[in-house]
Amino acid sequence: MTAMAADARIASIRTLALLGPSGAGKTTLAEALLHAAGALPAAGAVEKGNTVSDHDALERRMQHSLQSSLLHFEHAGLRVHLIDTPGAPDFTGQALPALEAVETAVVVIDAQRGIELMAQRMLDAAKERGRDRVIVINKIDAPGVNLPALLEQIQSAFGKECLPLNLPYQGGVADCFFQSSGASDFGSVEAAHRALVEQVVEVDAAFVDRYLNDGDVPATELHAPLEQALREGHLIPVLFCAAKNGVGVAELLTVIDKLLPNPEEANPPEFLSGEGAEAKPVKVSLDPSAHVLAHVFQVRADPFLGKLGFLRVHQGTLQKNMQLYVGHGRKPVRVGHLFALQGKTQVPLDKAGPGELCAVAKLDELHPDAVLHDAAEDEHIHLAPLAVPTPVHGLAIAPARHGDEQRLWDVMHRLVEEDPCLKLEQAAQTNETLVYGLGELHLRVLLERLKETFKFEVKTQPPRIAYRETISAYAEGHYRHKKQSGGAGQFGEVWLKVEPLPRGAGFEFVDQVKGGVIPTAFIPAVEKGVREACALGVVAGYPLVDVKVIVFDGKHHSVDSKEIAFVTAAKKALQVAVKEARPVVLEPIVQVEVLTPEAAVGDVSGDLASHRGQVTGTRAAVAGQLVVQGLAPLAELAAFQTRLNAMTSGQARYTLALSHYDPVPPNTQAALAAAYKVQDEAE
Repeated sequence: MTAMAADARIASIRTLALLGPSGAGKTTLAEALLHAAGALPAAGAVEKGNTVSDHDALERRMQHSLQSSLLHFEHAGLRVHLIDTPGAPDFTGQALPALEAVETAVVVIDAQRGIELMAQRMLDAAKERGRDRVIVINKIDAPGVNLPALLEQIQSAFGKECLPLNLPYQGGVADCFFQSSGASDFGSVEAAHRALVEQVVEVDAAFVDRYLNDGDVPATELHAPLEQALREGHLIPVLFCAAKNGVGVAELLTVIDKLLPNPEEANPPEFLSGEGAEAKPVKVSLDPSAHVLAHVFQVRADPFLGKLGFLRVHQGTLQKNMQLYVGHGRKPVRVGHLFALQGKTQVPLDKAGPGELCAVAKLDELHPDAVLHDAAEDEHIHLAPLAVPTPVHGLAIAPARHGDEQRLWDVMHRLVEEDPCLKLEQAAQTNETLVYGLGELHLRVLLERLKETFKFEVKTQPPRIAYRETISAYAEGHYRHKKQSGGAGQFGEVWLKVEPLPRGAGFEFVDQVKGGVIPTAFIPAVEKGVREACALGVVAGYPLVDVKVIVFDGKHHSVDSKEIAFVTAAKKALQVAVKEARPVVLEPIVQVEVLTPEAAVGDVSGDLASHRGQVTGTRAAVAGQLVVQGLAPLAELAAFQTRLNAMTSGQARYTLALSHYDPVPPNTQAALAAAYKVQDEAE
């Protein structure tokens, strides 16, 4: 391919992500664009379960996108790559990675419901990632909508740089950029056109002078400053449509063709070489003949195809059967399956060049955020990290069939790898497999996929709270272990003292034995017994912490004393001492930060207070929202997201971080101790 041909191919590429709240009509808009461009004979409908995007059986049953879908079409000589993303807040981790693969973030807003939290989040994330931003107001034909008021709200929330490229007019839309006069339902097109031109020319002093001198600049000559204004966020175009009826869809195609950036015109990707403070920016070339750099922005677990990786080629040309390295991997892998995706349909490709989105399959080495490259020296190149919400909604899971523990871990790891807002861990203290997500719906869908896609049945329960035990007073304990069974017996006697340590100090063992009453060789056995008793707990079965144990006396027998005898004696002596040392059960106290609409701050604060929490402050967030900061016992937050959803119509989200441990209320300690006693007696 000649340099001129390569430049022309790159100039013909457009990449867009459809983002925004659930129900805004992103999937319907994607169908309308595919149909208008001739890629579909007819547009599908979400309610009929026949859209290209929502091809998963679970998506069709729920009538909501649950994962991002790759689409493509050709129009007016363009190659358009489209990513349709889910809009429910629980699936933010599926939507955000799309920003790493596109030049333009198209945020869709429902004309009836107005500005919702996910629209705000996605516009903010796109700005942070340096993406061009476009707002599409959908469902303009819905009854009772006040579109002028909504446009004012958008400008108030996101800035005066949100200017309409077209306006509703008699059931259609009227262009305001290329046309300098005409009518619209909002009034004259001339005012909207003038506002656009003035906003665009501001980024270029030469055009400012020309505009001031001539009074206008033809829109056809404003392409370069327009692209600069989009890159810098100086202009956020607003478009109107009714995707279900095709209103404004052809006009949106024209905007994609003539105004949205190709890969050369947008902000370059933020590639870095090295880690942490040592990382340095790397400039990526759109040269198709350069060495390959392709970013894995999403991984999908497919029971038939294995790992399915969604890629954005940033540099060089990715070819079928090519040998590539995956990130830091030292052994190259062969790309045996390369294709474009149209929902679930795979369109085989021989190659993909800079700016293209494609997919590869059956590469176990793939992982999210990996960079595929064909030069070993590029192993340290990676994209700047993407900020994603922290998963805090937990669930303990176990296989329904005994012996499937390893398979559970393997399958769950594959599913969790698809979404950066899912986390899987093994809790050592409670010996549970825990999965964390952004909410109840997030985890419910995960379990549905586990069951339907991988045919794996699990049992679930809320995670056990990682309580701890400590003491609040000095005490002594003594135990003599004596066992005679016909032959050699067992004998060991231990006296010890326990003292409380400051919170967070951990555990301290001190040997103050004198005169050899416990031979030095058996002191490690005493410590072992003490540590085992601490690990098991005394009052409620939770680890004993922040305690100093001093062994100061004991007895031994020249024949019968053995290690096991002193381990047992030390365990029992510690239990005796702790029961006399005013034992206390401690619970984890977490720092809570709740991002909530301003109107719900009182309800959120009241909920925390009613669940033994306290509000420590508030701070401003994005327009119309505040962050409520507080402290609360983790045990009280098991259903917090459900309560937040009820208080804020699903608009609030929270994060947690461990702060410290505090004593539980006396009634809680009594209940925990009673439950442990019953369990101990049963065993």
